[in-house]
Amino acid sequence: MRNLPLLLYILLVLVFVLTPFTTAMTLAAPSSPDHDPLPPPTATATATPVAPSVTVTATAAETAHDEVTLQLAKIEKEHHYHGMEELQSIMQTKPLKIKAYSLEDESAPSLQVGGEIIVKIVHFVRHGQGFHNLFADIYKNEGKEWTQFKNEENNPYVKMELLDAPLTDKGRKQAQILRPRIDAFGTNKKNSSNGINSNNDNNENEKGTTSDVLDEEQTLEMVVLSTNCRALQTGVIAFQSYIGKVPFIAHEMIREEIGVHLCDQRRPISSQKLEFPMVNFDLVESDEDDLFSYEERESKAGVGERIYKFMEWLELREETHVGVTSHSDGCLL
Repeated sequence: MRNLPLLLYILLVLVFVLTPFTTAMTLAAPSSPDHDPLPPPTATATATPVAPSVTVTATAAETAHDEVTLQLAKIEKEHHYHGMEELQSIMQTKPLKIKAYSLEDESAPSLQVGGEIIVKIVHFVRHGQGFHNLFADIYKNEGKEWTQFKNEENNPYVKMELLDAPLTDKGRKQAQILRPRIDAFGTNKKNSSNGINSNNDNNENEKGTTSDVLDEEQTLEMVVLSTNCRALQTGVIAFQSYIGKVPFIAHEMIREEIGVHLCDQRRPISSQKLEFPMVNFDLVESDEDDLFSYEERESKAGVGERIYKFMEWLELREETHVGVTSHSDGCLL
């Protein structure tokens, strides 16, 4: 059995395409500074969804958060943070220590640190608007109230019609508008003859012309996706340019907090495979959702244990530049 490293450093590229939480990755690093989500794009972006024959133009206005969405996010925020202090205490006892930095943080360690310290760049992307989010907005707008994680009539999240809720049209566009940003991340301007880096598109000199080349250190090497439909859809849309070029791997440990809400119960893996043939589901042990409970909501400690297992798996992978599509709990932790 190999020994775990002393530290796993995560350089965060946080992209929240639905609810704009302020977050920090605090597993075993409670003193890490908060990182604000990336600002929404201000320009019009043309993106091609999964079906290559269809082109959709998504604007920032079309993908912006509605006022009712923001109001509901504030109400539900306390549920996301409930139990975090207990979870931090538990994680501090774990052998693998994880520290998170913003990619722009000048104090962040280099990818070339080596030794017992492993550094990885990770794009954490929260899924776009799902039909369960839309229904909750509608219920809220109509003045309906419900108790979170209770199977009651006014709770939209327990509706059978929303089982493993997929993305709405708006949710797909929110994922599509991320593609130019994701695609551009691995491309640097480099002088073709002398290797000089430049961030200026118009930079040319006598020694050669400037052209787009793929920076090997920044090139995405793997995409990991939650097994929930909305996260799978977000991942294959936002990271579409990498399909067929890098592994797309479904990981059960980064799915949404489990229990009671049917929107968080996943469909059988046999069904997911039919819709997402580009994704490898070999890590998922059961076809049916054996983790889901109809009576009890998963504790924050339970969610943390799952994500810690994912971090252990990620530490053992050789890839250093990874995309992850998950949920609010996954990105918060």
